[in-house]
Amino acid sequence: MADRNFTSSTREIPDVSAAPRHIAIIMDGNGRWARKRFMPRVAGHGRGVEAVRNVIRGCMERGVSHLTLFAFSSENWRRPADEVSFLMQLFMRSLQKEVDRLHQNGIRFRVIGDLSRFEAPLVEMIRNAERVTADNDKLTLTVAANYGGRWDIMQAVNRMLAKHPERRDDFTEEELAAELSLNYGPEPDLFIRTGGEKRISNFLLWQLAYTELYFTDVLWPDFDDAALDEAIRSYQSRERRFGRTSEQVQAAAKDPKAQAESRSRRSGGHA
Repeated sequence: MADRNFTSSTREIPDVSAAPRHIAIIMDGNGRWARKRFMPRVAGHGRGVEAVRNVIRGCMERGVSHLTLFAFSSENWRRPADEVSFLMQLFMRSLQKEVDRLHQNGIRFRVIGDLSRFEAPLVEMIRNAERVTADNDKLTLTVAANYGGRWDIMQAVNRMLAKHPERRDDFTEEELAAELSLNYGPEPDLFIRTGGEKRISNFLLWQLAYTELYFTDVLWPDFDDAALDEAIRSYQSRERRFGRTSEQVQAAAKDPKAQAESRSRRSGGHA
């Protein structure tokens, strides 16, 4: 179950802060980064780990409380077998090296996705890292591994039906959201995809309903503090309406009481 109740952007108007509270990233471009340097694709994945360390540090410095990284999709099993094997080994080595550092820095580590295809030693490493860091609260780092948004929704529906077999057609959004893999955090405020592609690729389909989308040509291994700041500046330049008009947003911003009432009012329709 969820750790706490977070506002659904399709049911109520969530708080909006200057800095995104939750950033979700598709880390794309490792292979192309390597090819540009006449290196094997796996070298790009290795360099991408360094970019992960940098973005974790950057998010903590900028007041981000939740960071979710799409490391391996359920469709990535279609890649060459040697690359998949390398990615799994890289995941294991990174966990071995990083879990103590994450814990010392107050970072809670979680993994979402179908782990049934992973080997037992890797699954045990993941669960151990989650246990060790469970009480940390400076940043929640979530890694999506063998994850798919459609899989996530179907799993949530199946869990709801298993818990309440007597019910068939009166479930609420809140009940389904509580069964999703990311039920312990707020919906992402900012989605970033590196590498120039402009797709969400089956990532957090439910949770991205009102997320601000940002696409950059920067390849993931080159995604540094400057690139992160540019993404956040783009987010800050946008007006987040959640179904309201611009006039309503501006009036709420000027009137604290109206702002509070607006947050509690359920929104419907589209701007």
